[in-house]
Amino acid sequence: MSAQATEITPTQGPSTSGRSTKAGNFRRRLPGSLAWHIGSLAILAVILYPVVWVIGGSLKKSEDIVGSLDLLPTDPITSNYTRLTEGIADISISTFFFNSLFLAVGSVIGILISCSLTAYAFAKIKFAGRNLMFTLMIGTLLLPYHVLLIPQYVLFRNMNMINTYTPLLLGKYLAIEAFFVFLMVQFMRNLPKELDEAARIDGCGHFRIYWSIVLPLCRPALITSAIFTFINSWNDFMGPLIYLNEPDKYTVSLGLKMFVDQEGLADYGGMIAMSLVALLPVLAFFMAFQRYLIDGMATSGLKG
Repeated sequence: MSAQATEITPTQGPSTSGRSTKAGNFRRRLPGSLAWHIGSLAILAVILYPVVWVIGGSLKKSEDIVGSLDLLPTDPITSNYTRLTEGIADISISTFFFNSLFLAVGSVIGILISCSLTAYAFAKIKFAGRNLMFTLMIGTLLLPYHVLLIPQYVLFRNMNMINTYTPLLLGKYLAIEAFFVFLMVQFMRNLPKELDEAARIDGCGHFRIYWSIVLPLCRPALITSAIFTFINSWNDFMGPLIYLNEPDKYTVSLGLKMFVDQEGLADYGGMIAMSLVALLPVLAFFMAFQRYLIDGMATSGLKG
């Protein structure tokens, strides 16, 4: 029996071509990656500069704030915050915060109720002139706020509603915020029509469909509207300035104005300290609801 030669191929070690390719790609991407990160850090520094300046200014004396080039104080003080507990013109700081919170929460409730009902009518109910009315409503977004300011003031003055919170809240319950109505309409139109049809087969009317089906699925749009409404109402300065006359009814934005006396002298330290404290409720409200906003955007309002 003849022996058959067997050719043995030597075992090769691990290939280094893949590593060299990855190393080459990394070296090619390194300059662009460094430029991207440096640019991002520069933009972040520009965005955070006002925040750092406010924090540093709240720890400085008033005479050291204006004209000073130091971003952070060399000798920080806390008297600006302690003076806030003493109030302004015999009015407690908590009064301004309570007034702003009352208006902000009332505005959120009014927007969510009125705008969601209006959006449901435009999105789910067919009636004569629906498209025309929706177009006219969207057209109101082009009207500047100052164009309507004088007619609204005259109207509320004739109704003896000046120096009350009614002019600041009434419109929120009448769905005059066309942007939020538009946002909810677009969201409701994307909901499956089969849900409405199944509910009607089960005997549900419009209100039951609106409350039990549409509203739960529109949670992202509702939370988005609530966040923007709260922030806009909390930061509103023009509205309270026009309609409120008594200091004990002032909001936080008007309370900041009281740090400037009649002679034009300003307590910049106290003003900046109160401005920083006034940011906390807005940040807390946003942080409390951002999780629901992100979850809703990820699922497009539909689960299961």
